[in-house]
Amino acid sequence: MAGTAAPAAERGRTRISDRAYARIAARAAAEALAGAWAGRSVRGGPPTVSVSVPGSTVRVRVEVELPFPADLAALARAVRDRVGAQVKGLTGTRVSEVVVVVERLVTGGRS
Repeated sequence: MAGTAAPAAERGRTRISDRAYARIAARAAAEALAGAWAGRSVRGGPPTVSVSVPGSTVRVRVEVELPFPADLAALARAVRDRVGAQVKGLTGTRVSEVVVVVERLVTGGRS
């Protein structure tokens, strides 16, 4: 019966696993960097993500490898912005912090 559903506040709560947050963040980071790797024969590894969920927010740490030469600050900012937007957009959870750590610069491979 469609008209007898309990109000949302009374139905309970959805719990999103840390793994789900991490997968969303990893995909968002990879998407943010896809254009920077285009046209290169050498590519960096996939992003490594860890998350913590203190209360009703999520904190994300993303470790990435970036192509060099490139505008590293712009790439890190793109990763941070996309990860924050995707996690918030797909889960509804407020992202309190996205830390982007550049683990390695990958040189060469420009075609």
